[in-house]
Amino acid sequence: MSAVREAKTSPPDPAPRTATDRPRVVTGRAVRTRSGALSLLVRSRTLAVTAALLLALLTVAAVTLTTGDFDLSVTEVFQALTGEGSGIADFVVNTLRMPRLVTALCVGAALAVSGAILQSITGNPLGSPDIIGFTNGSAVGALVVIVVIHGSMTQIAIGALVGGLATALAVHLLMLGRGIQGFRLVVVGIGVSALLLAVNSYLITRATFQEALEAQSWLIGSLGNRLWTHAHAIGIAVAVLLPLAFFLSRRLSMVEMGDTTATALGVDVARTRVILLVISVALAAFATAVTGPIWFIALAAPQVARKLTGSGPALLPSALMGAVMLALSDLAVQRLFAPALLPVGTATGCVGGLYLIWLLVTESRKSRA
Repeated sequence: MSAVREAKTSPPDPAPRTATDRPRVVTGRAVRTRSGALSLLVRSRTLAVTAALLLALLTVAAVTLTTGDFDLSVTEVFQALTGEGSGIADFVVNTLRMPRLVTALCVGAALAVSGAILQSITGNPLGSPDIIGFTNGSAVGALVVIVVIHGSMTQIAIGALVGGLATALAVHLLMLGRGIQGFRLVVVGIGVSALLLAVNSYLITRATFQEALEAQSWLIGSLGNRLWTHAHAIGIAVAVLLPLAFFLSRRLSMVEMGDTTATALGVDVARTRVILLVISVALAAFATAVTGPIWFIALAAPQVARKLTGSGPALLPSALMGAVMLALSDLAVQRLFAPALLPVGTATGCVGGLYLIWLLVTESRKSRA
């Protein structure tokens, strides 16, 4: 009888774990805050990195608004922003510098979060909208509107969104039955991206001389001559899409743990991937519509943020890192190469190309180990 009672009261043996069911080890201290039924766990390292990135962002913004051909003090900038500045200061800050800065911050954040989502759901550090081809797809849609339809800013944004989503659908159909993880997606995306580059070149050849010049300058990626129209467009897109991405970040972390573990935790893996993929494509598309293709921010910013925080997917630090990277790059091309008007896409392309070479070499060494 005692043996029977022991068998009834003893807890059941835990189910055997698979390779994907192993718990994730989280290092570093964490701070837990609770308000009613809501409990939020924040790692202190992530909190420190986020605070440092916010400080860096404010510093870059202050330098951008106060320096240039017409230097201003912080007080003059603040007065111009509140409507109490002089006519010259108001024009320099609110017409020339502020729209460009806001556009840079929003585009950098959008590209970084887009890249962070793709890298997480594919499990590949090369999973980036500019590598896989989503950016080129958005560029095709925008170029069709610019060259063929001669549309407005709103129509260009819609064209870029349609082009990006169509490219994502094409890649998905090519990967049908094989999932969207792994190196295969990157290879397929590079092939699709090459085809889309050819389409972009064809569209330029069919344009008039003036349209071709405008399209080619737009394809380089630039923040020059950006007005409040551009800042408002990307600002609205970021205000809608980033909160959705942050809301789904917990599910994204579970998906990153493996399909088996995520399903066991109650996550609809297929549906979550589709929703996150649409958000990622939309962020990249709207950013491309406003500035043209700006390369490697989506590739590098999430990985740098992940290394600094020591955890993933870290969407908020990624957004701040992307904003700081693009704003700092734009500040560099404005101040270091003045009076030449160097597009920011040139700077990010040069630095990002070196980063991509380093990343490929590092991944190749890991695969051999």
